[in-house]
Amino acid sequence: MRVVCVGGGPAGLYFSLLMKLRTPRHDVVLLERNEAGTTGGWGVTLGEDVLDLLRSQDPASAEAVARAACHLTHQVVRTGANDDAWGGSGIYNIGRQTLVDILASRASDVGVRISYGHEVTGLSGLPPADLIVAADGVQSQLRSAVNEFGTHMRSGGNKYIWLGSSAPFDMFNYLFVPTEHGWLWAYAYQFDEGMSTFIVECAPRTWSGLGLDGMSPDDGAALLGDLFKNYLDGHPVTASLPDGRTARWLNFDTVTNERWHAGQVVLLGDSARTAHYSVGQGTKMALEDAVALVDSLHRNADLEAALTAYEKARKAELVRPLSAAHLSAQWFENLPRYIGMKPHEFATLLAARWSPLVPLLPPRLTYLLHRATERFGLAGTRGRVGAALKAVYGKRMSARGEFS
Repeated sequence: MRVVCVGGGPAGLYFSLLMKLRTPRHDVVLLERNEAGTTGGWGVTLGEDVLDLLRSQDPASAEAVARAACHLTHQVVRTGANDDAWGGSGIYNIGRQTLVDILASRASDVGVRISYGHEVTGLSGLPPADLIVAADGVQSQLRSAVNEFGTHMRSGGNKYIWLGSSAPFDMFNYLFVPTEHGWLWAYAYQFDEGMSTFIVECAPRTWSGLGLDGMSPDDGAALLGDLFKNYLDGHPVTASLPDGRTARWLNFDTVTNERWHAGQVVLLGDSARTAHYSVGQGTKMALEDAVALVDSLHRNADLEAALTAYEKARKAELVRPLSAAHLSAQWFENLPRYIGMKPHEFATLLAARWSPLVPLLPPRLTYLLHRATERFGLAGTRGRVGAALKAVYGKRMSARGEFS
C-alpha cells in the first residue's frame, strides 16, 4: 500500500511508524509543514496506560519515551489558602519536541520517508497514494480542502496561553490567584530538568481587565509571573516557545466531525476531534487513534471497510473521554460557582469535575454526596444515580452537537 501522511505531530508519526513496522513493504511518506526540530509547545502528559499501550506496539520507542519523561505521582490544588494534594496513577510528562524527535527517529529507522518544510494545502501535488492520512491538527488544511467531513468548530469561553517556566514543579499543580478583575489559574508540571509547562487560563473579563489583551507577549508573561510569584519561587515564566515562535492568548477550539473519512482520506488526531487541555488527554487520544487505524487497516483488506471500522470504533471509545473534556472545560468556565468553597471542598469538586452531577447539583450538595460515598461505601448507588443523570444530560448535550 502507498500511504501519504500529512502532519508530523505525535499522531502522524506514530501511525507512520506502526504502519511501516507492521508491514515493511508498505511505502509510507510523511509530509510535515515545519522544519525538523521546530515543533511548537512545551510539555505533554501521558499516563501509565499510554506507556503500556506504546510498549505493546513498539517497545523501542516506548522505552525511549519513558527514559526521557519526568515521572510524577501526585497532584496538588493551591488556592493561596491550604494546599490539597492527592495521589493517583503515575503521570509521565515529556517535552513535545522530545516526543516528536523520538518518534521521528524511530520512524526513519524503520523506513518511513519524512519530508520537512512541505506545506500541504490540498490533494493536488501529493505523491500517488492509496491512503491519505490527514494528521495536520486542529486547523487542518487538508480537511478543509476536502470539505466532506461535516466539520464543526466551537470556541471556548475562556482565554488561555501556553507558557513555560524554569520553576521545578514536582507535582501536577493547579494554581489559583485572585485579582481585582477575577481569578487566574495555571496548570503547571515539570517535563524536563529545569523546565515546566505553565498554562494560564482566565475569564475574558479578567483578561481584558488586567490589560493582557493589549500587552506584548513578554510584558504579559512578566505580569503573570508577578501574579503567580508565590508559586514560582523566583522563577520567571516565558512566552518564547522552544521553536522560536511566541505564545499568544487563544480560545480553545473544540473540533468535531460528522465523518472521519471521505474516499481515500482519513482524519487522525486533532484533525478528527479535540479534547480540552484541562483533562490532559490530547496526546493520549492521538496515539490511540494511530494504533486503532493501523489495526483496522491490517484487519480489513478493503480500504472502505477498514476506515469505516476505525471511525466507528474510535467514536464509540471517545464518547466518555470527550464528555469528560466538555464537562471539565465547563467547570473552569464556571469557576466562580465553586471558588468560594473551603479549600478541601473546592479541590474535591475539581477532581470530580467531569461527573455529570457537578453542574446539575448545588456545589455543596455534590461535595456531601462525594463524602458520603467515601464514608459509607455508596459507590454503586451513586454510580446508578450518576448514570441516570448522565443519560438525560448526555442526550440533552448531544442534541446541541456538543459530543458528536
